[in-house]
Amino acid sequence: MPRFAANLSMMYTEHPFLDRFAAASADGFEAVEYLFPYAYDAAELRRRLDDHGLRQVLFNAPPGDWDSGERGLAALTGREAETRSGIDRALEYAAALGCAQVHTMAGLVGPDTTPAEADRHRDTYLANLTWAAGRAAAAGVDILVEPINRRDMPGYFLTRQAEAHAVVQELGAPNLKVQLDLYHCQIVEGDLTTTLHRDVPTGRVGHLQIAGVPDRHEPDGGELNIRHLFDVIDELSFDGWIGCEYHPRAGTSEGLGWLNDYRGVQA
Repeated sequence: MPRFAANLSMMYTEHPFLDRFAAASADGFEAVEYLFPYAYDAAELRRRLDDHGLRQVLFNAPPGDWDSGERGLAALTGREAETRSGIDRALEYAAALGCAQVHTMAGLVGPDTTPAEADRHRDTYLANLTWAAGRAAAAGVDILVEPINRRDMPGYFLTRQAEAHAVVQELGAPNLKVQLDLYHCQIVEGDLTTTLHRDVPTGRVGHLQIAGVPDRHEPDGGELNIRHLFDVIDELSFDGWIGCEYHPRAGTSEGLGWLNDYRGVQA
């Protein structure tokens, strides 16, 4: 049966961040993810996890200056030192939180990028991921890469599943994997059932995420047949976590009917 993790950056925003752990646990979640832990002391985050019987299953490496619009650094030539320093910082938090996966965001590239510049970005990306995977392997951590749609994040370097899997295959590091967000994938490519059947059995998919399309609210709203997709994921025996990375329409707990219904059917 699929296992679900609450995304505390988007869910339970009716509570202060540190109180969201208790709220997620009260709704039956056993795991959490979020964008970034760095504004909080790692020991305090670990205490919240332990106090509420939660596992930390994912967070992102430092993305550069998020408030100024940066969305990752790994593909940005000239930012290698900052990228690698950020990976080390992320691995310190991963060790403290018992988190086995860190997402490394690629970053934004300009709309007028030439083919030669695109090649340099890719070379930088591969070099940084090779370094990150080597560093993370010693800590027992997987490095994840995620294609993100350019409607939500214009200019993002990595957008398609095939591109992500090509990077993972080319580098060949066993702890470098793809983060498959069904929301982003539906917007960019669609054909989610085929994508799941094609990619999950390869072992290269380390984490899934869900949200309704097109509005990024609860996953049972919009154009996705989420029950069908859960059945496909179950059929494929995916043993990772599914992050609920969506913005609730009107209260997080009030919008969990989709999850409660699914749990009821599977009980």
